[in-house]
Amino acid sequence: MILLGVDPHKSTHTATAVEPESNQQVGTMRIEASLTDYRRLLSWAKRWPQRKWAVENANGLGRHLAQWLIARGESVVDVPAAATSRVRELSRGGRRKNDQIDAAAAATVAYLQGDGRDVEPENHTTALALLDERRVNLAQGRVRTVNQLHALLRDLLPGGAPTQLSADLAAKLLRSVRPAGDVETVRKDIAWDLVAEIRKLDKQLTDNAARMQSLVEASGSTLMDTPGIGPVMAARLIGRTNVWL
Repeated sequence: MILLGVDPHKSTHTATAVEPESNQQVGTMRIEASLTDYRRLLSWAKRWPQRKWAVENANGLGRHLAQWLIARGESVVDVPAAATSRVRELSRGGRRKNDQIDAAAAATVAYLQGDGRDVEPENHTTALALLDERRVNLAQGRVRTVNQLHALLRDLLPGGAPTQLSADLAAKLLRSVRPAGDVETVRKDIAWDLVAEIRKLDKQLTDNAARMQSLVEASGSTLMDTPGIGPVMAARLIGRTNVWL
């Protein structure tokens, strides 16, 4: 078994192959953070049929590479940056830092210190978390758009519009407005634009909820069997806390 320690950075990654029993480095490679170089790195690593990747900070800077490797059948462990720092300080270089030492330290720590944690592939949890984040952004955008529409309707209608304002209600109110002059005409035109934006956001929110429900059901979770928990809440619980039942 060969351990392939990886020290990731934003634009480059350095990998060092370590033979665990002797703790000897048997190869090293530096690549650009690009898909082309990812493939080059994997081709280089295949010279060792029995291998495991130890990626420092695999949930941070190393996340993309780690997930890319897992998707191609590779075994990957996450090594905390604090653990590699500890090994580096105990190495012959003392506090000296360079990429090759970091990569080798990651592999050493993963194997000898037991600090490595298997990296799981992205799954329904990740997808639901993404949908939940998107829903929050859509909902916030809708609130901002409705607030803008309220402000315009206050200047177009006596007393403005009701607090609970839908796109259909706003459209009905706008049809009753007969603009006098350029200012009122522009206000009404912008209000119609906002009505269209709200309708688009409403459809996106509806589609988002449907996608959530489909993924929650596919995950096998029974959360939606609980009274008061619909697809949106179930998706949020799974995506944010990894609660499946």
